[in-house]
Amino acid sequence: MAKWKPDETFYTSPQMAMEAPEEEVAYVAMFNPKGSGEKDAIGVVDVDPKSKNYGQLISKVEFPDSDNELHHFGWNACSSHLCGYAPHAHVERRYLIVPGITSSRIHIIDTKPDPRNPKLIKVIEPEEIKEKAGYSAPHTVHCGPNGIYLNALGSADGDGPGGIFMLDHDTFDIIGPWERKRGDQYLSYDFWWHLGYDTMITSEWGTPNMVSKGVDPELLLNGKYGHSLHIWDLRSHDHVKTLDLGSEQQMVLELRPAHNPQKAYGFAGVVLSLEDLSASIFLWYREGHNGEAEWKTKKVITIPAEPAEAKDLPPLLQGFEAVPPLVTDINLSLDDRFLYVSCWGTGELRQYDVSDPHNPKFTDSLHIGGIVRRAAHPATPDVPRNGGPQMVELSRDGRRIYLTNSLYGPWDAQFYPDGIKGWMTKIDTKPKGEMRFDESFFMEFDELRPHQVRLQGGDTSSDSFCYSNKN
Repeated sequence: MAKWKPDETFYTSPQMAMEAPEEEVAYVAMFNPKGSGEKDAIGVVDVDPKSKNYGQLISKVEFPDSDNELHHFGWNACSSHLCGYAPHAHVERRYLIVPGITSSRIHIIDTKPDPRNPKLIKVIEPEEIKEKAGYSAPHTVHCGPNGIYLNALGSADGDGPGGIFMLDHDTFDIIGPWERKRGDQYLSYDFWWHLGYDTMITSEWGTPNMVSKGVDPELLLNGKYGHSLHIWDLRSHDHVKTLDLGSEQQMVLELRPAHNPQKAYGFAGVVLSLEDLSASIFLWYREGHNGEAEWKTKKVITIPAEPAEAKDLPPLLQGFEAVPPLVTDINLSLDDRFLYVSCWGTGELRQYDVSDPHNPKFTDSLHIGGIVRRAAHPATPDVPRNGGPQMVELSRDGRRIYLTNSLYGPWDAQFYPDGIKGWMTKIDTKPKGEMRFDESFFMEFDELRPHQVRLQGGDTSSDSFCYSNKN
């Protein structure tokens, strides 16, 4: 339903968003990797420190089935709806769009009138997605200025190409595939944009048939997983350029563009280097002006693997005698100052000052879990934890970080064969950097595993803006 005034959670600049009220609830995707017992759900977590229920699951929206593999859900509308590109200022940030990789279903959740007790109002079945968009395995949701954008890992048959399709943000009807001239992109993963430059950036992982049974060593060692970024014209929907990072850079996943709309750069996380098992962060950036401008990339952060004894490693890694960092998520503060990098393999969350994006500076790190380290949480210092920092969500003011520890069911089983015990925790940050665990916030999950977290009113990976902090 349209509002007479713009939604109060829409902001014209990152600075305005940073001054917004603190979130009181968080929404977390919870999936059952076994497909039996508890049903998949979106959980509602109390994140208000003044509440008696702080750090607890206060309600959940159960889905009809437990075979979805819920991942990167998102809002139906956000601050981009104020932008002149295609303004829809009177749409309301109200609904959560929740895709399932395995089931290819999309669930629509209404968070109003009571954000603490949302309701499931619609399920879009896989047959409709395949018929109207030609895709399967929807994975990531971003609210765009003229609709809801979703990426899909594959075509209707589970091979490629993967790509992007759209939903209407009022009716949730499938509009259809987004691409017109798709160029050479075959593999799909994340996507984001620079609205001020009419540019979309996309990344690569693998098709459903390449990833659904776990990491395929043959595909990996032959450099067959994704290793490129792609530049698209946001208005024409045409592929413009491929930026190949090198076939040794396997699995180019999360993308985080600068929030300042006057800046044309961003960061991409690369899971693994075939040369030395390191992980890395690449910078993409636009160099030059007008007709002579060119999009380029450079590696700006390398995180090395850690030596380990074969007996402490899962079978997939024993021959390497090392733990790869496995960077599986990154997040960028709204002031574009701090980049957070989750190392799911080594159990580390890293913080970098990226005020100069070409020269990041390491500022701090915390450990929890890890394939070998099994670092404890300070709330329970004698209890080893598995999994590691995986999904990392950051509050709009940059003061609170929320972590969960499950990556993807089939891959969880390969890297943590003893079975991941799901957890969610919170980290507090300081204005000049540094991080510390909130010892009063540590949630454990039973049969379900947690993944993406979204925050009431928005978070740092939900919005794109029309104006810079100076406006």
